[in-house]
Amino acid sequence: MADWMLRAATADDLEPLVELRAVVMRPDLERLGRFDAHRVRQRLRDAYAPEHTWVIEVGGELAGCVALRPAPDAHWLEHFFLAPELQGAGIGGAVVTRLLAHCDAARVPVRLNVLQGSAARRLYERHGFVTESEDPVDVFMLRPLP
Repeated sequence: MADWMLRAATADDLEPLVELRAVVMRPDLERLGRFDAHRVRQRLRDAYAPEHTWVIEVGGELAGCVALRPAPDAHWLEHFFLAPELQGAGIGGAVVTRLLAHCDAARVPVRLNVLQGSAARRLYERHGFVTESEDPVDVFMLRPLP
């Protein structure tokens, strides 16, 4: 596995993350017939909360991000993406493990949604997430407290 780290996100990270998200999300969104170049970027711009977001760096370079947003009944794992060339190398699993350890220590369950047919769903299932509901585009998952 590559040498990676998480660091607190800043406002200056937004646009590079927006561009990386568009690259990462494109294949799944195209498969679902939902890719819109403007919308894929704007969704992150509209929801970006640097106080709940971490940038993933590999070798000192921007490689992705992940957010953990507090909500009344759980934390939401959001905006989790990793550069395509780094996927499948164990970095995503290591990031999820670290975030879940934090949530377990705080005794908070975790929710997320993942696109239908996304390979990321298997990652989440390996980490104890179960499907709560589905629609034609998204799968909504919960990881209860262990």
